[in-house]
Amino acid sequence: MQKNAAAVAMGLFDGVHLGHRKVLETAYQQKKNGLIPSAFTFHAKMAEQKQSKWIYPTNTKLWMLENDCGMEQILAVPFEEVCGMSGEEFVRQILCEQLHASYLCCGNDFRFGKNAGWNVHDLQKFGKIYGFSVEIVDDVQIDGITVSSTEIRKLLKEGNLEKANILLGEPYLILQEVTHGAQLGRTIGFPTVNQLFEGGQLIPAYGVYASFTSTPEGWFPSITNIGRKPTVHYMGMPLAETYIDGFSGDLYGEKLQVILLHFIRPEQKFSSVNELTAQMQKDLKACRQISKSFHYSDT
Repeated sequence: MQKNAAAVAMGLFDGVHLGHRKVLETAYQQKKNGLIPSAFTFHAKMAEQKQSKWIYPTNTKLWMLENDCGMEQILAVPFEEVCGMSGEEFVRQILCEQLHASYLCCGNDFRFGKNAGWNVHDLQKFGKIYGFSVEIVDDVQIDGITVSSTEIRKLLKEGNLEKANILLGEPYLILQEVTHGAQLGRTIGFPTVNQLFEGGQLIPAYGVYASFTSTPEGWFPSITNIGRKPTVHYMGMPLAETYIDGFSGDLYGEKLQVILLHFIRPEQKFSSVNELTAQMQKDLKACRQISKSFHYSDT
């Protein structure tokens, strides 16, 4: 075995959900055999080739592959860089020459090469030629539902966060830099940190969520509103506005983790600032009650 031989999990992994994690864990288990746990994936925009919006942007996905799933080597490529390769060119140039694959694992629907013309059985045949083994990982079923990015997108759009989180295997994560806003929340006693979603990303149902937020001082319960603000600051892009309960400090420019725990209510319009403030107090009370069931700490 070559010194830098790798066990490579392959897939789009746009949701890093339980099905993806099963594939990634299969690769990680090969570490005990001296292989480097590795992942081959595409940039998130690959989902657009399937006429889908991606669950997580590329930077979030890569962070999760490394920090949650233990991948020590990750190759993420733009789809256009490999879409013209034949199946054998992909295997030789990407899997063998770049990743030094000794062991590969993927779901049974993984396809590769120009026009997705090669499947897992072709991959096994190439393995006999190029000297790597291939393990096909079965789908994950939860309550009779096959865990898939398609199902999770549907649940997130419907506001069924609890079911989406079960299929994801972890609470839905927002991992973006804090940007400057209009600072209107400060005027009513609810200063927020604002994080923009990326163009092409699937946005969870607009509304208010109970959440937890990681700060330099640790995890705090929080309230997150997801929606659009037609202001010059955001150009109408969807964003998450989070009030961090019990935290006071400057977080501009920080890349924060905000995890969504429970969908409290959909967006609504208020006739006055007093009405808005009263509702925010109700949301905060609900959030504090929900947060008692959760405990998060930095690891």
